[in-house]
Amino acid sequence: MDDLWSDFLEIDGETYNIPVYVSIKRNAEFLDKYAERTDDGDLKRELIGVYFNYKNIRFGRQKDSNYNEYNRLYNKLTEAEEFHTIVIANQSFRAYFANVSDEMYLFKNNKPYYKNLTVNFIAKTPARSWLNENKNSNWLLCNRCYS
Repeated sequence: MDDLWSDFLEIDGETYNIPVYVSIKRNAEFLDKYAERTDDGDLKRELIGVYFNYKNIRFGRQKDSNYNEYNRLYNKLTEAEEFHTIVIANQSFRAYFANVSDEMYLFKNNKPYYKNLTVNFIAKTPARSWLNENKNSNWLLCNRCYS
C-alpha cells in the first residue's frame, strides 16, 4: 500500500486535510510546434518544450471526520477556472485540471460518501525549453543541435 501524506500538495495557496497517495506519476511530455518526415525518412521537428504533467493523483476517501474538507477539495478541482497554481513537494507550476473523478461507496444519513478521487495536473508552460535553457548553454536535447 502506498504511503499517504497531506502536507505536500497545495492548490492556489490552499492545503486540504485530505490524504494524498505519494505514488504520483510525473510524465515529461515533449510538445512540438511541428514534426514531419521528409521523403528520405528524416524527421524534421521544432520542439516547443518539455512539459511536466502529473497524472493519477489519488486522494483518500471521504469520511465523517473529513466530509466537508473532501467537498471543499472536490469543489476546487471542479471549479471553472482555466489555470491553477500547484505546489507538489516544493515544486511550483501553473496547470489545469483534467479527468477529475471519484465514486460513491456509501450513502448514510442522507449523505453520499466518495472514494478514489483522482485528478491530472496538465502544465500550462514547459518546464524545459530550448529558448529558456539555451540562455544558460546547457540544453542538451536541442533539436537544432543535431540538424
